[in-house]
Amino acid sequence: MKYYSTNNTNHLVGLREAVLNGLAPDNGLYMPERIPAFPADFFSSLPQKSFREIAFAVANAFLSGDIDEDQLRKIIEHTISFDAPLVEIEENVFSLELFHGPTLAFKDFGARFMSQVLGYFAGQQEKDIVILVATSGDTGSAVANGFLGVAGTRVVVLYPSGKVSEIQEKQFTTLGNNIIALEVNGTFDDCQDLVKQAFLDRELKDKFFLTSANSINISRLIPQMFYYFYAWSRMEHKDKIIFSVPSGNFGNLTAGLIAKRMDLPIHHFVAATNINDAVPQYLDSKKFTPKPSVTTISNAMDVGNPSNFARMLDLYHHDFEKLSSDITGYSFTDDETKKAMNDVYKNSNYILDPHGAVGYLGLKRYQTKYSKSAGVFLETAHPAKFLETVSQTLKQPVEIPDLLKNYLLKEKKTINVSSEFTDFKKILLQILY
Repeated sequence: MKYYSTNNTNHLVGLREAVLNGLAPDNGLYMPERIPAFPADFFSSLPQKSFREIAFAVANAFLSGDIDEDQLRKIIEHTISFDAPLVEIEENVFSLELFHGPTLAFKDFGARFMSQVLGYFAGQQEKDIVILVATSGDTGSAVANGFLGVAGTRVVVLYPSGKVSEIQEKQFTTLGNNIIALEVNGTFDDCQDLVKQAFLDRELKDKFFLTSANSINISRLIPQMFYYFYAWSRMEHKDKIIFSVPSGNFGNLTAGLIAKRMDLPIHHFVAATNINDAVPQYLDSKKFTPKPSVTTISNAMDVGNPSNFARMLDLYHHDFEKLSSDITGYSFTDDETKKAMNDVYKNSNYILDPHGAVGYLGLKRYQTKYSKSAGVFLETAHPAKFLETVSQTLKQPVEIPDLLKNYLLKEKKTINVSSEFTDFKKILLQILY
């Protein structure tokens, strides 16, 4: 399988180059040259398959010929070491719980898979691979823990100061070893811009082998397809299933759209955002207007210029009518999010985190307007990761899993940096030598 840049379809590279580079030289994102489709009998067999078997089949459709099957099975075994259960909280409303991994967030799937793929390729490199990752919360913790101690790699996590929860911050600032945390005086978009500028800087590219672990990297995107197939296979009634995806950088939704292109029978997607609503606005107006991100209680979705929007457009050949026929976009305020958290707890005794609450709201609004079919919203993080917000909203304490308690006891270690690229580059050169 070859991969092309969203900025130039004639720029074709193999998997190894796409994964190691992260971003194409022209600043485009890599996409597979074709989307493999499964036959109908594959889908009829899914209810009898395990999560790992499903994940292997999906991954192998893209990676066959680049990673041998025995190695890929080992990567899948490492990645799928925890479940993603469906929980029905109301009639025809299901929560897909993606927070049962080591950092209690959905990004554990992508980070664990990517760490193994990059580790596989790192063994073929003379230089250490330097992984730059911008995070608005959960990406940093998932990537840092996924790559902790992986030979031949060093990870630099950039995050906006004061704009992630304490627990999220502790999960990637207390690890040490091959993990370095940079606390940026700015927004997530500033962090993401610094990463992108680093990839285009000739001096940095010459001195270090840089790649990214954000969802701009194709090896982060592929494993996020796994749980769409798995969730669909576990639904009792599989006609016209709707997936509502709480969205920030839109990698999760893009993975779902690719799964649908593989003929997974998903009826429709809801792109649910907080007030950082560039994509819902586009779906309403046909105009994409990125803007500075605004801080909300669903901080991992505070993205004003989502990178994966380029992949969404590419997937639909920039055809607005086709794209909008598969996706409906809604945005919600913090007050609406808190109300949903309270209502669901009161009516169903189920605790939503702020991001899952946005996904829930998107699903309910779509079902009210267009369809009474069964729907799944993605519950992307454990509520305890947003302890202060959840406990204050529900006016009761939230149980903290032991995994998170251990992080809170550790000392935070970061390097402060401005949002100016010259400052970031200077620090990067100092800490990587």
